[in-house]
Amino acid sequence: MSDTVSLETGVDRFRLAMDASGIGMAIVDLQGRWVEVNPAFERMFGYSAAEVIGLPALAFTHPDDITLSRNYLRGLLDGSIPLLDAQKRYLHRSGETVWVNVNVSVMRDDQGEPLYLLAQLRDVSAQHAAEIALQSRADAEHAARDLSDRQLQLFADAVAHDLRAPLRSIESFSALLADRASDRLDETDHDYLTRIRSAAARMSSLLSALNDLSYVTRTELKPGDVDLSLLADWVGAELQDAEPQCRAEIRVQPGLRVVGDERLLKLMLSHLLGNAWKFSRQREPIRIDVSGHRDGALLRVEIRDQGIGFDMRYAHKLFEPFQRLHGPDQGGGHGLGLAMVRRIAERHRGSVRAQARPEAGSTFTLELPAAPAVAEERA
Repeated sequence: MSDTVSLETGVDRFRLAMDASGIGMAIVDLQGRWVEVNPAFERMFGYSAAEVIGLPALAFTHPDDITLSRNYLRGLLDGSIPLLDAQKRYLHRSGETVWVNVNVSVMRDDQGEPLYLLAQLRDVSAQHAAEIALQSRADAEHAARDLSDRQLQLFADAVAHDLRAPLRSIESFSALLADRASDRLDETDHDYLTRIRSAAARMSSLLSALNDLSYVTRTELKPGDVDLSLLADWVGAELQDAEPQCRAEIRVQPGLRVVGDERLLKLMLSHLLGNAWKFSRQREPIRIDVSGHRDGALLRVEIRDQGIGFDMRYAHKLFEPFQRLHGPDQGGGHGLGLAMVRRIAERHRGSVRAQARPEAGSTFTLELPAAPAVAEERA
């Protein structure tokens, strides 16, 4: 008698707890029918308990989630799903979709046989709508950025096409004038001519950079297993060959392997190591270190120099086209090199960032997809 009273008291307390709960609670039998539901459940779906009890739990499950719900019920009863924690869609009485986070556990007897299912249901429609809105905003921003990129490409192509011919004329006639009239020109004339030829050279470099920017944005990726260490050694040798008078120490950690397009990665390293080189010319010997380590599926690569650095207050401009943190007297160029670096990193589903202090050097950190061979070697 006392055991019966105790059981009844426990059931009553459980029902009181259900009634007082602010979240939807329900009992479902082994055939998948609603047995009991609490007031929060009624408010969530717009049905009274009398209308719900005895109906299949699938009665107002969203049609797209019915098969999924059947699989969940089967898994709970056969033990392959010990505890369910999932999001499902239900239909409110009004016909609107209600996104619900469902927690379901199986109540069993002393022999482990299932008796019924206890479900807790939380309305997460507002959270889901916020996530959709956030994703829509991100998609819109991505689309706007793609449009901006295409406009930049069109601009670059137009500029390169329209300016290339007159620029060649300026370069050619300046060279002819310097060759044929050198004896008749005084010091001021020679200075003017030098400035003209220097400006033409800078314009030619800018046009080449614009073409490169268009290339890295539009070219088809040909991914493969790339030895980044080999590419860095290659770029370092090119820099040393171009300025053999400069003493330099370029140390590259071996075994840095990524998945990517070798052509674009070589171009990216050319800009990063080239910057490290030219902004370190005042510090002999030039010291550049390339090192890295695996972080999950990514390879994090650091390119560190001991050059003139820059003020981090202006770091937000660093990877934007035509933005320069240094003047020509400090080695500043056309302002497109780091924009290309970021574009290449992003096309590889990676990233690039920088850290520096004035007169204390810079560190550029790349994150790129690690090659599988790296994972095998460190496993």
